Amino acid sequence: MDLEFIYSEFVQKLIPEYQISLKGVEQLYRSAEAEDKKVIAGMVSDCEYVIEWLSSGRRPGNKRGIERRAGYEREILLEPILMQNFTCHFNAVPSEGLTEDQRFQLEYVLGLLSRREKECYMLANGEGFSHVAIADMLQISAGSVSEYIQRAQKKISSVIDEYRSLI
Repeated sequence: MDLEFIYSEFVQKLIPEYQISLKGVEQLYRSAEAEDKKVIAGMVSDCEYVIEWLSSGRRPGNKRGIERRAGYEREILLEPILMQNFTCHFNAVPSEGLTEDQRFQLEYVLGLLSRREKECYMLANGEGFSHVAIADMLQISAGSVSEYIQRAQKKISSVIDEYRSLI
């Protein structure tokens, strides 16, 4: 059977059920006290909303469906950090491309960080994960992830500043 056919049959069975519910809720509204009318009015509007959505196949209130919108209206914006996931593999310097001196400097700087700081810093800056994703992976709060990354950045910046002052 065609999936659209099954869906349309299902929707056609739902519409009368919602219409019956709407009539019952409207009767309740007429006989309700003033304090209950606000809640029941919400039920009425919810039933009308669902019936319109099921009947038209579109979200009520929309002038045009998503298929008729312009390209910029259909765009799904991504966080810059998520975009790094798509590009970091192409732009990253391969580890075999590092000189012996660069490799030593990198190991030295990362060796100054605590285990947790190193994990958070490498996942955020090396792999491009968001703070929330890192928090989920390491089972810590997103605030802790931010704190660890800030601490790591301060340590790395101080080493870089010290190195530059020597040159």
